[in-house]
Amino acid sequence: MPNSLTGGQVPPPTLDTVGLVDRSLGNAGTSSSASVLEEGAVDPWALPELKDTGQSWKELSVAGRARRVTIGFLKACGLLGNLYLFICSLDILSSAFQLLGGKVAGDIFKDSVVLSNPVAGLVIGVLVTVLVQSSSTSSSIVVSMVASKLLTVRASVPIIMGVNVGTSITSTLVSMAQSGDRDEFRRAFAGSAVHGIFNWLTVLILLPLESAVALLERLSALALDVTSLQAGVHAPDILKVLTQPLTHLIVQLDNDVITSGATGNATNSSLIKQWCGTRGQTTTGNSSDCGGVDALGPCPGRNGSATTEQLPCHHLFVGTALTDLAVGFILLAASLLVLCTCLVLIVKLLNSVLRGRIAQAVRMVINADFPFPFGWLSGYLAILVGAGLTFVLQSSSVFTAAIVPLLGVGVISLERVYPLLLGSNIGTTTTALLAALASPSNMLLSAIQVALIHFFFNLAGILLWYVVPVLRLPIPMAKRFGDLTARYRWVAVAYLLLSFLLLPLAAFGLSLAGDTVLAAVGGPLVALVLLLILVNFLQRHRPAWLPRPLRSWAWLPLWLHSLEPWDRLLSRCCPCRACSTPQATVKEAHCYENPDILASQQL
Repeated sequence: MPNSLTGGQVPPPTLDTVGLVDRSLGNAGTSSSASVLEEGAVDPWALPELKDTGQSWKELSVAGRARRVTIGFLKACGLLGNLYLFICSLDILSSAFQLLGGKVAGDIFKDSVVLSNPVAGLVIGVLVTVLVQSSSTSSSIVVSMVASKLLTVRASVPIIMGVNVGTSITSTLVSMAQSGDRDEFRRAFAGSAVHGIFNWLTVLILLPLESAVALLERLSALALDVTSLQAGVHAPDILKVLTQPLTHLIVQLDNDVITSGATGNATNSSLIKQWCGTRGQTTTGNSSDCGGVDALGPCPGRNGSATTEQLPCHHLFVGTALTDLAVGFILLAASLLVLCTCLVLIVKLLNSVLRGRIAQAVRMVINADFPFPFGWLSGYLAILVGAGLTFVLQSSSVFTAAIVPLLGVGVISLERVYPLLLGSNIGTTTTALLAALASPSNMLLSAIQVALIHFFFNLAGILLWYVVPVLRLPIPMAKRFGDLTARYRWVAVAYLLLSFLLLPLAAFGLSLAGDTVLAAVGGPLVALVLLLILVNFLQRHRPAWLPRPLRSWAWLPLWLHSLEPWDRLLSRCCPCRACSTPQATVKEAHCYENPDILASQQL
């Protein structure tokens, strides 16, 4: 490449063509990127160079400088405006999912026999959080059931684990909007996958441990005993103060309907809120002698009566004749359209703004490490930053959804995103803890213990998968996923459906049949998956330890050990550019077939 030329030697005219081939290989996927890495040319996970192709500030005239400042100001306003609409669309998306499945989510919690099964509790937590798109709503349902003695604390632990897993679906949905560019999609999907992989790995360790020794339950009870509690502390509500003026004009929901359905006080009322307050009026009696007392009740010591008038809400669906399901589908389509549009505009604006020195400055701040020998503290500082920002925003979904586009455009590295997401997990538990402190006295202890269980679960995950650098397995696994989805984009949809819908539904269906059926069917399947993982690991690192037939899967049919047949099948069913595997252009193919061009370059 250019560095290999010596002295004043003029590079051959085919240099740009061969560079194009190398870049196309970097975008091609796992196998192609591996071959490029072997040649030492391109690392698909290296942050791209966001070069500034415009004129420098010194070269501009006065009019040019004023024009650049004006354009920069408009871009900043556009970025903030799209970010605001993006956050509001996430709120409306959550409302849409609650309308589509809110009552179903409440009904799922009713069967206490099913909830006594840890696996069933786990998948119920995942499904309910996916349905309502809010870990806070799911946690409040669990708190209400524990406080009402309909659910034990031990049975609530797997549900809290499932809630933690289900909340990572939001960042996965956001990453799908960057599927237009393979390199951006590789990084964005890996950033969303690392969150889900961390949660699933933590569940695989802690769920059996919890079933055996009730570790999280005992830790939360111990912390509850040694802590002096004072109710009435409220969490800050900064983000909702900013978004509610817009979202409350579109729709307002009554979450108490979901909670009452779970606690057995089910009603047939709609989730759409119709009344948003009351106003009292004194109808009889000598009100002039009340001395300015508020008219919410009768005058003290006087013959009078008070009437309470309900105040209607002011949003688009007040008094609508549509069902909750119809309103949910309308809001789902509208919110997804706004979310994807805002996300595309945010990515375009970030690509245009983060150029040259600005990009270098932002990267230096976000990806900076402490000087030696304190470099290891940088990741822990990122955990604290992620926890603090999530605490301020009052939403882990908003924080993770904002991080994914930055990772996609190459502003932040996956190694730095990982501790930020772990801090976000901690931040959302501290918010839940403060919200629990504001609970009524009859629900205070139960709410705090559930919040502590959530906190200790995420803290244990950090101790397992971050403290020891060798055990940071979610990062290489997420990179593997990113490479795979960059080559076969439909794998992202398959991951989304399998991880958050089909597999939880299958496990839930088996749990309804009883523990014996669940163990008889699920046990061999889990053992088979673990065996395949072990064999694949040994094939890559210690093939001599395996019998000769197991050193390769070539003896199996191609569709059992390769995604190529599935990709060809899906390409025929969906002949779109986004779903197809990247193909080399005619010019690139000519470069590989022409021996003169290959001989003129040191590849």
